[in-house]
Amino acid sequence: MRPAPHAGPGPPLDGAEAVRSPSIEESIMAHILFPLPSRDFDPTEVGVTWRVLTAAGHGVSFATPDGKAGAADPIMITGRGLDPWSPIPLIGRITVIGRVLRANKDARRAYAEMIASPAFRSPRRWDELSVDGHDAIVLGGGHRARGMREYLESPVLQKLVADFFAADKPVAAICHGVLLAARSKRADGRSVLHGRKTTALSWRHERTASAFAHVGRFWDRNYYRTYLEEDGQPKGYMSVEQEVIRHLADPGDFIDVRPEDPHFRRKTSGLVRDSFIDHSPALVVEDGNYVSARWPGDTHCFASTFARLLARSPAEEDARRARVA
Repeated sequence: MRPAPHAGPGPPLDGAEAVRSPSIEESIMAHILFPLPSRDFDPTEVGVTWRVLTAAGHGVSFATPDGKAGAADPIMITGRGLDPWSPIPLIGRITVIGRVLRANKDARRAYAEMIASPAFRSPRRWDELSVDGHDAIVLGGGHRARGMREYLESPVLQKLVADFFAADKPVAAICHGVLLAARSKRADGRSVLHGRKTTALSWRHERTASAFAHVGRFWDRNYYRTYLEEDGQPKGYMSVEQEVIRHLADPGDFIDVRPEDPHFRRKTSGLVRDSFIDHSPALVVEDGNYVSARWPGDTHCFASTFARLLARSPAEEDARRARVA
């Protein structure tokens, strides 16, 4: 049996504690892999997580389909393209809805730092990867079908993720990254998430964002829907939440915010994001060596939780493995 899963966020960390470098006694520095699509990944989920983990002293490497540096969804960086007037020259640069939905200032800064790093600029190819030589893997998200489907549907990445789970190495997945994990199969044909607790992008969040796009991005109304329902399928059937649930052992293994949570409105509105000093808007689920979160608004807590998992002492890790065995 694995240790009981824990739903975050736990106590808030101040900025220094969230990114401080652990001492040698506290941890062994890990080499963490970030597989990415060529384009349209989420800048917050990848950039903030990179910053927290590298500031904690961990090494990070990247991989893309062709071994060339990837790029985040530009709309999530600038906010341009989410307002009804976005296609109009000159005034299209003015953002209102886009200013609310894009990455915030902290995340944009983290993304800018990340794409300037040597590791980001020199990624490997997906088909060169193996679990050997990497201590952990981070599966970021993104919603734009244009770039994300190649990542979510890659047999190469699905096998790689399955290998990380089989090796009991730490895995962190956020938003659509959980969908990649859910599609990754064990030797018995079941999802690597079968029998685990997880969260992911909720249908509540996906539906709300899509409603904004129907107003502000009327020429591309399904910008926030990576997959659409076919005729006869109920609304939300192809949402991230519903597909992930179909891969689980029990629908109750999908963790969402409970109505009695004192921060319910902050966690579910889709308008409040966490920060280094305030994790209260976040929902993060930890099940053994697996950490999951819902959306960009959970990223600081998500990354800090994964950093703490990686900072386990050798004795703590041996004890954990003994309990799992």
